Order: sequence, then structure tokens, then C-alpha cells
Amino acid sequence: MGLGDTRRMIDNAGQRVLRVLHLEDSDLDHELALAHLQRAGLDVKSRRIESRAEFAAELDGHWDLILSDYNLPGFSGLQALEMLRASGRLWPFILVSGEIGEDTAVEAMRNGASDYLLKNNLARLAPAMEHAIEAAEARRARVAADEELQASRQRLAELAQHLQTSVEQERSAIAREIHDDVGGSLTALNFDLAWIARHAASEPVRARAMAALETVTYAIEASQRIMHNLRPAILEQGLVAALQWMASRHEKRTGIECRFHTSHESLQLPGGVPLVAYRTAQEALTNVSKHAQATRVRLDLMLAPDVLSLEISDNGRGLSSRDLAKARSFGIRGLQERAATVGGWIDLSSSPRGTTLILSIPMAEAADGYDAPAVEDAQAESAHDPSAWGDL
Repeated sequence: MGLGDTRRMIDNAGQRVLRVLHLEDSDLDHELALAHLQRAGLDVKSRRIESRAEFAAELDGHWDLILSDYNLPGFSGLQALEMLRASGRLWPFILVSGEIGEDTAVEAMRNGASDYLLKNNLARLAPAMEHAIEAAEARRARVAADEELQASRQRLAELAQHLQTSVEQERSAIAREIHDDVGGSLTALNFDLAWIARHAASEPVRARAMAALETVTYAIEASQRIMHNLRPAILEQGLVAALQWMASRHEKRTGIECRFHTSHESLQLPGGVPLVAYRTAQEALTNVSKHAQATRVRLDLMLAPDVLSLEISDNGRGLSSRDLAKARSFGIRGLQERAATVGGWIDLSSSPRGTTLILSIPMAEAADGYDAPAVEDAQAESAHDPSAWGDL
């Protein structure tokens, strides 16, 4: 509830007028309370009520403070306090009674009352009201600030997710351009150089053509590698095949034993999920090879009825709290934002015996967040994915 929900009236002299709702069945006690407030210099516009129905109706109004007797006909101050809490209003509430026991007072304060007074000590009423109103305003300001902070965090998370999606779309577009333009040109050049090498009458020309062919072949291999890094074509064969290939390639390249296990040989996954899982494994294995000093890493892909989980664990040196708190360390944060694009999350645990990263993706949320069909075989993937390519 914002600060605007507390309405203050200003009289002609510019003095603040406090709107006070007074739950009181005695008109004399009501007038006595107003006299104490006027004597203290407070300008008060009050309304006296005495029933549950009247109080419920006034909860739709706007008040600076509620002053309540403890005992009312068929009603009580504690019941009024409970109704106020249930309404979500953050108005200050002061309980006043001719006789109030310590236990009752403690219960009232525990339930959210701003203060409690005895009717034979109303001299403290004005300062108690001012203090309660100030405290309520501070509380409303904190609530408003918390709501704004939460909204800001939500906007930041949505922006990060949008950036992750945009990056992948841009990667696919670049890979497609490399395939269509650069790849096609290199392939044509490769044919022309091969023709020249076959038909050249001069040996120096033939040697130069063969050297150029080697250069073009290297450029074709480089373009294929770049395209794979931008948008892995191996995903056209399914996530299981892609992770098997990744584990084998990582072991050959780094010498670190890398084993892959799966609960299913083939998976039917919502669009977007395979790429998120693939990028997560790719980032985790890169970190293992760079930092973990591990000799063994294991990838486990499991599909329960409602959740896909990918666990990557190693036997390396583990991560310290200082490693995780590095100001410019965006690896884990990037993985978390990437997982959030399909409704998933990342869990990370580490000890001196190794590190385990788990990606969890609820299938229902992933499907709701994407319009792509839930397919993963090569033919269907190519049908809806314009970034697919063949061999150069």
C-alpha cells in the first residue's frame, strides 16, 4: 500500500488535519479523547463508530489512525485489529481501555497494535498518536521501496533473459550467413582451384594451386568450427547425441576422463531446452578444463515425468567462496539467466573433493514459455530451424 493511501486534510491555515476513526461506544469518552488531542495542539477530524458492521464499512475509507476501545457491544478492539490486518491496510492502531491487563496488551502489540493506553492516562494520547503515524508512514515507505526493488529485479531478470535469447538468435543468424555466403564462396573457390590444379600445364602453377587448396580447406574447416560454436548443428541429432559427442570431444581435447550417462536414449523436449542444456554443459566443461584441475568429469542427463535435469560433476579442487564472489565472474550468473529463459534454475555445490552443477528444467514451464513444437529429431528440427546447415 503506497503513501497515497494515507490521506491528510489541510485546513485554511495550512495546519495538518488528522483523520481519526474512533471505535468507542461512549460519547463522553470520545469527547474526552478529542479534548486531550485539541489541548495538545492537534487538529483532528474524527468519526465515532461502535459496531463491527460500521468498522467493516470504514475500512474502505482513508484514515490516518484508528483509535479503539477494548470492550465494545458484541465486538472488541482485538477483533477490530484482526479485521484491519486482514484488510491489508497499514493504518496505525492504538488500543484504549479503562482496564487492560498486561497479557492483553502484549497480545495486542504482537498482533500489530501501535500502542495501548489506559483511559485514565490520556495525556499520553497525542504523542502516542504522532509517534504511531510517523512509524506507519516509515513502514509504508519501506513497503513501497521493497515493492519497487522487487519490480526492478523482475525487470532486470526479464532484460537478462531477453539478452540471452537475443544472443542466441544473433548467433544463429551469423552462423547462417557464414554457411550461405562464406561457406558457399569457399566451396566454389575450392572447386575452381582443384580444376586449375588438374589442368595447369606449368608445375609452378600447379604447386601454387595446391597450396591455395590447402589454405581454402583450412578456411572451410575454420568456418565449420565457427558455425558449430555459434549454433551447434549436432543438436539436430538430439540432445543425447550432442552431449555424447561433447563428452567424447572434451576427453580427446583435454585428456580429462569424461563420461556421459542418460536415462533415455532419445528425448522429446520443448523448443529452447536442448540449446540451454547444451550451452550449460559446454560452459561447465570449459570451466572444468580451465580451473578445476580435475582428472574426471561426469555428465548425467535424467528425465523424470515433470523435470529434466543435467548434472555435471568433477573431482577437481572445488570452488571457494572467493571464487564465487568475484565481481566480474559472470559464468554462473550467465548460466542462471540462460536457465531462466526456459523456466529452469542452476544449483551449484562445491567442496575440496569436487564441484557439482545441476541444471533443472520443469517441462511444463519450458513448454509454456516457447511456441516451438516439442520435437528434437533431425528432420523436425531442421523444419522449424532456419539456422540448420549441411556440410560445406
